[in-house]
Amino acid sequence: MKLYILRHGDAVEHGDPRYEENERPLTRKGIQRTKRLAHALGQMEISFDVILSSPLTRARETSELVAEGLHMKPGKLRFTDDLTPSGSMKDFLAQLNELQPSLRNVLMVGHEPYLSVFISLLCVGGPKLSLTLKKGALCRLDMHAPTPEGGATLEWLLQPRLLGFKRQGGD
Repeated sequence: MKLYILRHGDAVEHGDPRYEENERPLTRKGIQRTKRLAHALGQMEISFDVILSSPLTRARETSELVAEGLHMKPGKLRFTDDLTPSGSMKDFLAQLNELQPSLRNVLMVGHEPYLSVFISLLCVGGPKLSLTLKKGALCRLDMHAPTPEGGATLEWLLQPRLLGFKRQGGD
């Protein structure tokens, strides 16, 4: 299985009084960058059997933009509370293992530090791998079966700057 891991795009700042934490939407920059990412994925002929996403607004909007940009069929986008910042990695691993035999390419969309800890867990069996996903960063792992003991191979990690997104403001 190829597991693609995407951190949500740029969102309204934490603590903005207009929004509850779980309802912070993408900014205009976040929307534009996510659309460009979806276009780049299409250009690289990367497609997904399914997208699994946190239901929080910023992750939901990111996953919907990617699904739309890749012209995915309805029903290929699923939301799970296990990808929220307080979600259960153990339960998410169980979901992945249920899907694993029939799916080859899965995209998960979520939040930091959950995603970097999850990558470390899959690769080295614990939180020893030091990495941070910037907003809009995309990673690909190769694995036979998702396990918390490690064994996944980190094939690549593309931070937004490598995708052609210029650094502006508080990135």
